[in-house]
Amino acid sequence: MPLKSMSLIAAVILFGAWGVGHADVPKPDDIMACNDEAQEAARKGDDSRAASPNTKDHSRAADARRSDAPSATVSGDTRAADPQTDGMDPDGAKDPVYQAAYRTCMRKAGF
Repeated sequence: MPLKSMSLIAAVILFGAWGVGHADVPKPDDIMACNDEAQEAARKGDDSRAASPNTKDHSRAADARRSDAPSATVSGDTRAADPQTDGMDPDGAKDPVYQAAYRTCMRKAGF
């Protein structure tokens, strides 16, 4: 019996780790929906209470406005360092309210 229990525990750990290691990535529909939602929030400005920009949103927006935001990592991967900003519209990235709304939308979608 102990061998069966050990095998069962090993299987649970193996399959559990597999699920953690292979997280979903946003699909084009997710990205488009979050860009639309963020655009609406940015249009409303202070009237939108759905998302409040944090310090990083302000910093990334300032970098985007200066056009010196990194476009790729050292390895050449163009995905964002923060998965909740993957696919964000480059013009929208210049607005901290847009960034906050986009991140909130991606978080609600499970990313």
